[in-house]
Amino acid sequence: MSMTAYDTTPRDSFTIGGEDLLDSGPTITVQESATAEGTPSQSLLPEKLDDIRVRVGTLLKTETVSFLLGAGASVDCGGPLIGKVPLVVEQDLLRQGITDGHEPSIQPWLKIFYVAVQRCASNANTPITRDEIIARRETLKGANAGKLSANFEQVLVTLYRWRAALPEKGGRLRVDGSPPLDAKSDDLDECIRHATRALARACELPLPDKTNGLHMHQTLLRKLLMRPLNLKRVNIFTLNYDTLVEQAADAEGVVLLDGFVGTQRRIFRPESYEQDLYFPAETTEGRVHRYDRVLHLYKLHGSITWTATEPTTDNPYGVQARPFDPDGEQPFLIYPTPSKYGETLGMPYAELFRRFAAAIVRPQSVLFVIGYGFGDDHVNAIIRQALAVPSFILLVVDPNPSSDFVNKLRKQKDRRVWVAAGPQIGTLKGFVDHVLPDLRDEEIRKKVLDTHRALTSRSTVQ
Repeated sequence: MSMTAYDTTPRDSFTIGGEDLLDSGPTITVQESATAEGTPSQSLLPEKLDDIRVRVGTLLKTETVSFLLGAGASVDCGGPLIGKVPLVVEQDLLRQGITDGHEPSIQPWLKIFYVAVQRCASNANTPITRDEIIARRETLKGANAGKLSANFEQVLVTLYRWRAALPEKGGRLRVDGSPPLDAKSDDLDECIRHATRALARACELPLPDKTNGLHMHQTLLRKLLMRPLNLKRVNIFTLNYDTLVEQAADAEGVVLLDGFVGTQRRIFRPESYEQDLYFPAETTEGRVHRYDRVLHLYKLHGSITWTATEPTTDNPYGVQARPFDPDGEQPFLIYPTPSKYGETLGMPYAELFRRFAAAIVRPQSVLFVIGYGFGDDHVNAIIRQALAVPSFILLVVDPNPSSDFVNKLRKQKDRRVWVAAGPQIGTLKGFVDHVLPDLRDEEIRKKVLDTHRALTSRSTVQ
């Protein structure tokens, strides 16, 4: 196949304090054939990537290593991005909220949902009337339907805020504005229940035609387990509700310390994060060895497998992990679900965020951020706090880092801020494939190189 020179846009870059380590000077060659997205594929220079892998390998050997995964890390498995209302979620709600017949009727909770979307949207194209909502359902049957431009998590926050204004039972809320809101507490409860369950169903991943995406999570875990055993366990913090990390861990035989204890009934006990696993050595000296296949998992925004139950003495947080049941009666613990109405950030989220902050503000701490668009103020505030620690290093992996948070950091040219961007190394797959080293392979490669040099030196002397 012939090769042609292109000045590709966007191009891959790996910057440290504003210096691009992939800026090679000569024109980068790419194949004429287009990628799946219709853009030429940039050829990354092996010698540049080798240098980057060495640098990233050094980060992996830092005392405290944490990963933060956002929605972009689940895209290859079919995960929805919730910066707007996902089409699959809206379609699910329309299926349940419209009663077909000679004269289709709209459930009151569905109207409430669209009013909440309108309050969070950046334009006025949200359907509100009965005819508009029915027409929206027909629009979503087409191939070119556009998403409603409202952050879906903010829509949920709005619904919970409205519900918090009413007593636990009964009551009616009227809010002026355009459009106005007139909602009963029961209808708000139904709206929240349907919205969270539709999102949970959309996060049941991988999709049947996206199972290959799970292999990248497995590769990520394998590489993280190559860290020296004398260092702290790697922390995986995720903002995603799906169970991709758990599935990858099961496939790789990895034990996840995820804050839950129990066998038949798994309940949230955050003190379990302080535990570790060891096994006795095959000697009579009484020594023990640290089990090497262990990682810490923190699901900062909850999970489709978490359900809320009544707190008891043996389950003080009222949180239980169960197999995912989209039609179950108990509510899913999906952020911003409060433990009781009126709390902005209740348990277990407050405890998990506290542990996130404690991990990344430790001396000699590194945070890898993959697939997160820096749209969560709680998370951003904690990262901002960590940047006050001189030894902290932040590595952002994003195909197109465009958030104000990252742009301000890049302008500072702080050598503690690393950014992997572009269509190849700016994704989870590209970063794991091309940038994240396998420390065991790197050690073997180094030994082979040293041996080769030594043999070459001796032959030269002879």
